[in-house]
Amino acid sequence: MAADVARAVAGELVGSNAHLSGVSFDSRTISPGQLFVPIIDKRDGHEFIGDALKGGAGAYLTSREAQGRTAIKVDDTVVALQMLGTWGRVRLDEQLQQRVVAVTGSVGKTSTKDLIASGLSVAFKTHANERSFNNDFGLPTTILNAPDETQVLVLEMGMRGFGEIAKLCAVADPQIGVVTAVANAHTERVGSIDGVARAKRELIEALPKTGTAILNRDDERVWAMRAATTATVLSYGADSYADVRMTSCTIDDQGRATANVASPWGEVELKMKVAGRHMAHNALAALCTAGVLGVDLRLAAAAVAGASVSESRMQMRTLQNGSTVIDDSYNANPTSMRAALETLANVSARRKIVFCGLMAELSEPAKEHLAIREFAEGLGFEFVAVNTDLYGVAALSFEQARTRLAQLDSDDAALVKGSKVTGLVRLCDGL
Repeated sequence: MAADVARAVAGELVGSNAHLSGVSFDSRTISPGQLFVPIIDKRDGHEFIGDALKGGAGAYLTSREAQGRTAIKVDDTVVALQMLGTWGRVRLDEQLQQRVVAVTGSVGKTSTKDLIASGLSVAFKTHANERSFNNDFGLPTTILNAPDETQVLVLEMGMRGFGEIAKLCAVADPQIGVVTAVANAHTERVGSIDGVARAKRELIEALPKTGTAILNRDDERVWAMRAATTATVLSYGADSYADVRMTSCTIDDQGRATANVASPWGEVELKMKVAGRHMAHNALAALCTAGVLGVDLRLAAAAVAGASVSESRMQMRTLQNGSTVIDDSYNANPTSMRAALETLANVSARRKIVFCGLMAELSEPAKEHLAIREFAEGLGFEFVAVNTDLYGVAALSFEQARTRLAQLDSDDAALVKGSKVTGLVRLCDGL
């Protein structure tokens, strides 16, 4: 009820009480009965309260004057949403029974979150973030929209600076923490790759003594985080000492991995549906999480291997011209760019072309972009820079790149990848 929300966020209820059925911060997709939370970002979400009410919102938060109907006045809508997320998390305590999994990392966190949720869903009613709803308003929204019967929460946590993951952990109270990798992503905001490690480590530092840290043993900065917790520590990777260990891996002509895995809970085979050796590596984290929570490993492995991941992440598309495109356009940094390029190298095609946009928020952008172009060309790929000269070659505009992509032949293969701010997710649309 709206009155309960007002009490939870120390706000003022304006208007009549109302029954509420979830939360949304997007007026375009709001469902009837949801609480609308206007976010002040590039645009002020308060401008869309009227649209949200037309869409059926049952009430709304506001740090401005109320605009009619049922409102809850607060000083800051995002802070209020976080308070509400904490309230919602406590309400789920009884059925969750310490089954809250948090996932972070410079690369692979969304896909790993998706794979963990798939593996756990064979035994539990599982709820996870949509796409990359992993920030200070996306994560509490995920918790508040969890169905009443939810038994496991799988929560991705993003980071753009120090203290952000600690703040998300204060809302989510995770018992299992998974760290995928530390790489050159957001280094502009935290100074260096060691700053990234420090910021990601906040998840492991937040775990209770009774919890479990699941760490990528192949990444030395991630593995070093074991010293930051009194929780149980388990590891995954190709390293011979990893608890969940990839003992072999082969890649087919569509870039898909088949891996054999040894673990404390038995040995299984992963025949991945989604392309990329790195996706099989992400799947190890999912199997480790399943093992910790007592899920039958063979059932979990089958679900993980057959799972899809969020859109525009190693998504194999066949365009109308018959060409194959790896759409990995949601985001990019040097580590994920190399992994995608290595996947393209395994795809069977006469000619291979990469369409690369800006990799944002790097501390040494010129050096990192040039290294990626040299890596791609070293694999024999044609290289197309889109809307950035940082790769050291003349760039095509978005429309020019779209035309070039539409002209591929049926036996060509391409990769499309860039940071979210580039908008390359639209490059393949309609083709």
